[in-house]
Amino acid sequence: MTLFIEQCLNGLQFGLLLFMLAAGLTLVFGIMDLVNLAHGSLYMMGAYFAATFTALTGSFIAGAVVGLAATLVVGMAVEVIAMRRLYGRDHLDHVLGTFGLILFFNELVRIIWGPAGLSLPLPGWLQQPLSIFGFQYSAYRFSIIVVSLAVAAGLYLLVMRTRTGMLIRAGASNREMVGALGVNIKLLYTLVFGLGAALAGLAGLMNAPILTVQIGMGENILILAFVITVIGGIGSIRGALVAALFVGFIDTLGRSYFPDILREMLSPTAASTLAPALSSMLIYLLMAIVLIVKPEGLFSAGQR
Repeated sequence: MTLFIEQCLNGLQFGLLLFMLAAGLTLVFGIMDLVNLAHGSLYMMGAYFAATFTALTGSFIAGAVVGLAATLVVGMAVEVIAMRRLYGRDHLDHVLGTFGLILFFNELVRIIWGPAGLSLPLPGWLQQPLSIFGFQYSAYRFSIIVVSLAVAAGLYLLVMRTRTGMLIRAGASNREMVGALGVNIKLLYTLVFGLGAALAGLAGLMNAPILTVQIGMGENILILAFVITVIGGIGSIRGALVAALFVGFIDTLGRSYFPDILREMLSPTAASTLAPALSSMLIYLLMAIVLIVKPEGLFSAGQR
């Protein structure tokens, strides 16, 4: 039972981390109708910025804040310089253009930081375990849960309870009408893309102490973000949250329990190799079922 509770918390942590990445992707995809393969590169840049500024300032919190701000600026610059040329064009053009940005960011990181990966050390107070439900749990993983829930609540309030959120929702429904009413659509899109980049950077810097900060680190996790966007419904923040939690629990619990189950039928080596693949298969099976039953996703774009 202790192991089950711990893995459930790990699944919650991983799911919420995926939500922050997928929320930025679904904002850009649903509102700007832009397929952004370079979203994973912004996730990578957030991790690199955080590692660099933490080393310069000697403070994890200061490094994370400055790294997040730097990712926001980079995202807005990318929108102004590159993405504006892609609006209104075919989705294949989006794929080709943003794939080029992936190559650009990978080479840029290689030039600035070198081919070797970086590490992002945690302060002592985040390395201490917490007592939860009578067992010890990582303070840092718990902080990811808390921060992610706060971000989810803040994002809901921004989109549903503010004038800026009203303009974002209106722009997603009828951008021509919003522009005719005098709203600066270009500025609105820059802000939306910057917000999506900041969410990706936040996910990257929060995952950096768990994984190695390295070139291409955002490419594999981007696939899961697209899966979450499809399952939850394109343009739906609520759908992204629900789908991310499903994916997080399936992946974490599958990797925890499938090896023991498979060892009853296979050798330990084969079981350890097959279990992660089977967990991934269940995620894509869930996506296939959702697409068959409800092709628009769990929530429509109007159900933000």
